Amino acid sequence: MIARRLVLAAAAAALAAGCVGAPGQVPHEAVLAPDTLALQGNAYVAPADAWWQQLGDPQLDRLVAESLARNPSLAAALARVRSAEQQAVIAGSINNPQVSLDADATRERVSANYIFPPPYGGATLWEARLGANLSWNIDFWGRQSSLIDQARQVANAAGLDAAGTQLLISSAVTQTYVELARARALEALAVRAGEQRQRLLALTQQRVTAGLDSNVELRSAEANVALVQVDREQAALSQESAIHALAALSGHGAEAYAHIEAPSLDFARALDLPQALPADLLAHRPDVAAARIRILAAQSGREAAHANFYPNVDLVAFAGFVSIGLDKLLDSDSRQWSVGPAIHLPIFDAGRLKAEYRKSGADLDVATASYNETVLRAVRESADQVSRLQGLDRQLADQQRALEAAESAYSLAEQRYGAGLANYLTVLNAETQVLSARRQRVNLLADRTSARVALLVALGGSFKEPSR
Repeated sequence: MIARRLVLAAAAAALAAGCVGAPGQVPHEAVLAPDTLALQGNAYVAPADAWWQQLGDPQLDRLVAESLARNPSLAAALARVRSAEQQAVIAGSINNPQVSLDADATRERVSANYIFPPPYGGATLWEARLGANLSWNIDFWGRQSSLIDQARQVANAAGLDAAGTQLLISSAVTQTYVELARARALEALAVRAGEQRQRLLALTQQRVTAGLDSNVELRSAEANVALVQVDREQAALSQESAIHALAALSGHGAEAYAHIEAPSLDFARALDLPQALPADLLAHRPDVAAARIRILAAQSGREAAHANFYPNVDLVAFAGFVSIGLDKLLDSDSRQWSVGPAIHLPIFDAGRLKAEYRKSGADLDVATASYNETVLRAVRESADQVSRLQGLDRQLADQQRALEAAESAYSLAEQRYGAGLANYLTVLNAETQVLSARRQRVNLLADRTSARVALLVALGGSFKEPSR
């Protein structure tokens, strides 16, 4: 008994002394402090409502739904989620007992000059084996648990990537739809300008007939009628381009072009902002949440790499039949079983384990740096859109006053021209200001809608704190 204890103690000492030592290493990158970056909110929760429905256009709702159902980028992202989920299942299964059934039969000639006596020595015979094998990794040091955690975190991050892809696709469809509405509004404005110039042409013809103007003014009026048609054609071309893009985003080809009708967006009321935005909405961006989870996955990978420096202990067992000769394989005397621990101890591996541990530290630094980059980009994007919206609101207020003044000036100039109190150049200048102001207002309203969509996407798809 004393001798056995001495042997066990010596074996334990050899295990402790023989292990490859883990290198001392600390991460080089530190996570940005969340309290300084509006990132103290709860974990990401997908918005409950389809935010694009707030725009109140059923055709947009249909196009977004089709895009989310048919877009190849989203299909690939969802496939990566399924792959990561199954990888987590694989990692989890390794931590459970594994049982297999094996059978083999070998025809061999047994050496007459070996350990087997006659009649087996020198004979040619069958050696057969049938039995169940059990192996169970006893996770003393938490290596498998760390790998399971890592796989689960990777799957969670992949799910957030898919949510981010959904958000980007819905944003792309909506932004393109806004451009379609912008082009449609500019075309309507060109039609209105054409009618206005036709009236001015008729008035000029009357003045030429009355001898108040010359053919110079008449030709100028005719040229302006033709020029406004150019604006109309350009707006129509922009509409066609937007329709083509919407068809592609929603997974359709040219057959869908005829089924995309004029938008019914109201730029003046689209996506009204709340009076105040919660300070920590950035925490709910899916890309920020995914980057944070990848740090946790890298930390679990580092823990698993550290556990590789300790002995790996497995419990192995066999129960079955072993015999020489197939006819005796299932005899009761052919029964055989074995059970016991199997220990793997790293002693010398040419630096492989240390390199793997250092790599896991570098992977953690990569994940941390990527998270910091994602956070800073999120802060910049949201701040840019807030500043853009504030600037657009100020511009719209100023532009409204300019438009009212320009329309009043044009109306007065047209009346004075008809009464012979102003020349054609005065009317033309006033009209040019009106058309420019009208186009500017359409563009500012469309830009504000686009900026609101961009801000909503920058904040994770909602202007409200998600409820849990």
